[in-house]
Amino acid sequence: MFTNLGLRLRIFLIFSALAAALIIVMIGALFMGWRNSFSAPDGFITSGVIAAFGILAVCAAVWLLFDENVAKPILRLSSHLRTRAHSGAHVALNADDAKYLGDLAPAAQAISQELGQSAMSQAEAVAQATARLSADRDHLTALLTEIPVAMILVNPSHQIVLYDGQAAEVLNQIAPPRMGASITEFFDERSLLNAHAKLSKTGKEVICTLRGVKGQQEYEAKLRPLGGAPGYMIVIDSATALIAPEASRPLTYDFALMDRSVDHAHADMPLCEMSYVVFDTETTGLLPHKDDVVQLGAMRVLRGRIVEGEVIDTLVDPKRPIPAASTKVHGISDHMVIGAPDFGSVTRRFHAFCTGSVIVAHNAPFDMAFLHRQSKEMDIAFDHPILDTVLVSAVLFGADAKHTLDAICDRLGITIPEHLRHTALGDAQATAEVLCAMIPMLQAQGMRTFGDVIQETRKHGRLLQDLNTPA
Repeated sequence: MFTNLGLRLRIFLIFSALAAALIIVMIGALFMGWRNSFSAPDGFITSGVIAAFGILAVCAAVWLLFDENVAKPILRLSSHLRTRAHSGAHVALNADDAKYLGDLAPAAQAISQELGQSAMSQAEAVAQATARLSADRDHLTALLTEIPVAMILVNPSHQIVLYDGQAAEVLNQIAPPRMGASITEFFDERSLLNAHAKLSKTGKEVICTLRGVKGQQEYEAKLRPLGGAPGYMIVIDSATALIAPEASRPLTYDFALMDRSVDHAHADMPLCEMSYVVFDTETTGLLPHKDDVVQLGAMRVLRGRIVEGEVIDTLVDPKRPIPAASTKVHGISDHMVIGAPDFGSVTRRFHAFCTGSVIVAHNAPFDMAFLHRQSKEMDIAFDHPILDTVLVSAVLFGADAKHTLDAICDRLGITIPEHLRHTALGDAQATAEVLCAMIPMLQAQGMRTFGDVIQETRKHGRLLQDLNTPA
């Protein structure tokens, strides 16, 4: 019954029970004394009341000391160990946080350092292998770039598994390219599925014309089978796609998506399998109802990893002067936003970028307020599931910990380059790295689905509002 309660609450209940037991014993003793005496009960009642308040005061004082010097340090120590174990962070334990726990803190630090050294040696070996794979990928990317076609690999559920740099430019003419997205979000579903049906029937290459979903683009394409493997390849002649010769994007892929089926409801999806869009804004001020956005940065996280190349990084023309005080914070001035898109067009593009994903932000109510205000003027709605790293930090590290982005990054060993601080994309990247570190920590505590996490974040509503609509 009590195993599901937090450590601090259980300790508080123990001291409450102790105080109640002492008061009951005292009342019993006073009652027996009164029965065996011939004096009026007033003196016994007065003594009992004074003693009861004294017992409560002493128990409360001892509980506070115990809470500050034992319970909280134990929770901080456990958070530190979980962080080291599941996020890969190598942050030294602050001995002052557990100075009253005897040898427990030094022992934990010794174990942590030993595991860290072992992990570092393994990481070096992995890094060397990764470097070789990265070099191979760079060579492959360069080779594919020289081939005048755009290639998109699609799984049996019609989700994008791989696209090269030229395909990214093709997709970007329609909507922001997104790995794991349905290909029918980019090309007309009817013409694509007709061509796919013919491909499935004949098992041979099919030549077709693919139209963009907005009807403004048309591409000569080939659908090719994968030699008996599930899925298919879309090949588009770059001559018909109006691809800029200087366009350069990374080869983007995740072959684990080949076996992925159509997504389940977000609440039931495993955290490590979900698609996230992490974003941040820079604004003219701190009042969403009257200030405006001057920069928006966003990136995607898929299957627990940041997707290279799937990024939005844009200045925004606020159609008003930017206060000097705000420029001192983010460095964006009036002349920098001349010719930048307005927030309406940026909002629409960002909305498309978020399709099928959970929106993630640090202090989400602030950033989402600007999007909601703008969306009211457009025929779109930001009804996506939302994850706030402030609330997730409270779940993992306790409500009493500091939950600023800098504090969380320090706790997780994440370094934010100084030149990226207070830029929308820089803070979005820091938040994305925080999210990637937090996912295995949440899973280790038994929160394996998005619904599990939201159930816990709602318990911290006094800290910050959870923006998800209750089921």
